[in-house]
Amino acid sequence: MTQTLLPTPTTVHWGYFDATLKPVATIDPGETIVIDSVSGSAESRPTQHGMTVRPELDAVLQAVKPDLGPHILTGPVAVRGAMPGDALRVEILDVKLADDWGFTLFKPGMGTLPDDFPYARTVYLPIDTAERVIDTTWGIRLKAQPFFGVMGVAPSPATGRASSVTPSYFGGNLDNKELGAGAVLYLPVSVEGALFSCGDGHAVQGDGEVCLTAVETGLTGTFKIDLAKDAKLDAPYAETKTHLIAMAFDEDLDEAARVALRRLIALIVARTTLSDADAYQLCSLVADLHVTQLVNRSKGIHAMIRHDILAQSKR
Repeated sequence: MTQTLLPTPTTVHWGYFDATLKPVATIDPGETIVIDSVSGSAESRPTQHGMTVRPELDAVLQAVKPDLGPHILTGPVAVRGAMPGDALRVEILDVKLADDWGFTLFKPGMGTLPDDFPYARTVYLPIDTAERVIDTTWGIRLKAQPFFGVMGVAPSPATGRASSVTPSYFGGNLDNKELGAGAVLYLPVSVEGALFSCGDGHAVQGDGEVCLTAVETGLTGTFKIDLAKDAKLDAPYAETKTHLIAMAFDEDLDEAARVALRRLIALIVARTTLSDADAYQLCSLVADLHVTQLVNRSKGIHAMIRHDILAQSKR
């Protein structure tokens, strides 16, 4: 029987990852779990006619206080047998829109162009969950491409409580639009049980997330979570049906690009008969480097290469 984890004051943590959190659900490796999320704050709660605020969000806003970051995260979920040195294999089976509204905002001093836009602005957007369409106030309709901006496991105890804002080795605020339904995310395990949490639902986002947010909304995700024993990962990576994806984060975007490229080269070498020099040159021909986001303190780069290319030199 598949467990369903709803966002309540006892099943969410707001703004942080922490190795000392107690799991709110426990699953076996290979088990599927449905996780529901809410997004927003008292300030971003809509009052417009036709936008339905779920009681789950109001209950969380009334009972839970944010700490370090703005993201309401559902979890953590413990995976039996997960130990430091392993990796979680998080297969994202489905992502559904849970709310008929979303919002996007920017704030003074934040975003990619803070000097150009030194004021606050919030825009609310109706979402047709059946048609998976977002109506903007600018007369433009957007096709929803939902994904969870934040997916991560507990950091090591030595790290302490970590903000949900800054992506890191344990995942967190990845904001990678490639991680929708059908993708598989690999996360390094630092504590027993791994302690997986997710939130920060996005109805749609461009690479860069330039103003500060995507279309922030509530989502319902179906995840099949398995273990890769003794994987010894030092950072998250992902796979889609078409691509292998390495990720890196740094305050310096150039350094994030260098690290992402090194990680992609290492993944290619591990899966093919190519040398590191071969892989480096192959990346220059067919790999794509994308700016994941520019707004999470540590900026993100993800480097992608197609599976069908690597299959020609498979180990």
